[in-house]
Amino acid sequence: MHGGTPPTEAGWFAGVDPDDLDAAREAITDGETDEPDDWSALAVEAGYVDSTDEYYEWLHAATVHAAAEDVRERERADDQQLKHAIRAMDDAARTANELAERVEEWGGALFDDDLGGGVAAARDVAARDPRDPTEERVVSLAARVVALDDERDALRAYVETHAPTVAPNLAEMAGPVLAARLVALAGGLEPLAKMPAGTIQVLGAEDALFAHLRGRAPSPKHGVIFTHEFVRGTRPEDRGSAARAFAAKLALAARADHYAGERRERLHVDLAARMERIRSRAHPGGTGGEDA
Repeated sequence: MHGGTPPTEAGWFAGVDPDDLDAAREAITDGETDEPDDWSALAVEAGYVDSTDEYYEWLHAATVHAAAEDVRERERADDQQLKHAIRAMDDAARTANELAERVEEWGGALFDDDLGGGVAAARDVAARDPRDPTEERVVSLAARVVALDDERDALRAYVETHAPTVAPNLAEMAGPVLAARLVALAGGLEPLAKMPAGTIQVLGAEDALFAHLRGRAPSPKHGVIFTHEFVRGTRPEDRGSAARAFAAKLALAARADHYAGERRERLHVDLAARMERIRSRAHPGGTGGEDA
């Protein structure tokens, strides 16, 4: 490749050093033209490359670099850190609970007193002074459980402080942990903001949804949003309505967070009023029907 004086219609490569992939990325990403043209021929004519094959090699290298940098920047975005944190929190909790069962079973065979169960039992064992190599291994394993449980708590604290800065409306409406789960399940705040309310309603219930699509189960009324009091605390006969209403407001909250990035008081007032109407229905024999 070599330089030259390009014509005004030379294309994205005008003024770009062939060895500067960052500059090429910027030109490809930000450049525009009113109509297409034979860019490979223009690149040869302008002296940027010696052949069309060389042009396409350059274009390939530049676009691959641009895509890789876009992915890297995306993965460093705040919503992606929230996604990783909530998944790490769940991994730490799951692993701690699984190992705690092992400690309980193993320690129960070694120690005379009742250890209880779960992570509490692991904390009990971790505080003991081992008397032989076998007890040393059990105590060491218990200490790992305690460390994982403590890390789970630290990750939860991070999520609770970070979620409101990433998605203020979603975090206030759903709570920071559920908001983070929704962002993680969607793959990020932008994908969540583009989802219809019906999809948000069943996020986390994919297995049940696929079973329904195969004709093996009824349609799920809710996914992970069931953990919120608005759904879980509503009478079973009203949970479908509650889940739809909640998911609709969550969709609006996600869009407000992604596109505006500021708190919208009206969303929260409307949701509270809607849930109050749903929960105030008279059952049985009341006048309230299905409120879609």
